Amino acid sequence: MRASSLCLVFGLVLLMAWTSEAQPAAVPKCCCFNFIDFQIPTYKIVSAEKTSSHCPSPGIVVTTPRTEFCVDPAEAWIKSFMEKQLKQ
Repeated sequence: MRASSLCLVFGLVLLMAWTSEAQPAAVPKCCCFNFIDFQIPTYKIVSAEKTSSHCPSPGIVVTTPRTEFCVDPAEAWIKSFMEKQLKQ
């Protein structure tokens, strides 16, 4: 009886470990929680990408040669930049 209980517990632990590995895939790589309150000159922007739909609030991650910034997607200047980027 003791050996079968031990096997059952061991099996449950393995099952929990195996199923917990699937969870990190649903976690977004990058989310925005604070947004900048200034405009970045477009010639300094290396890339601009929307955050995942799994993030708590939408945002755009703007990368410059030195750093990354989070921008509110409602800002007119980033809307214009993203539209131009899509046309290219």
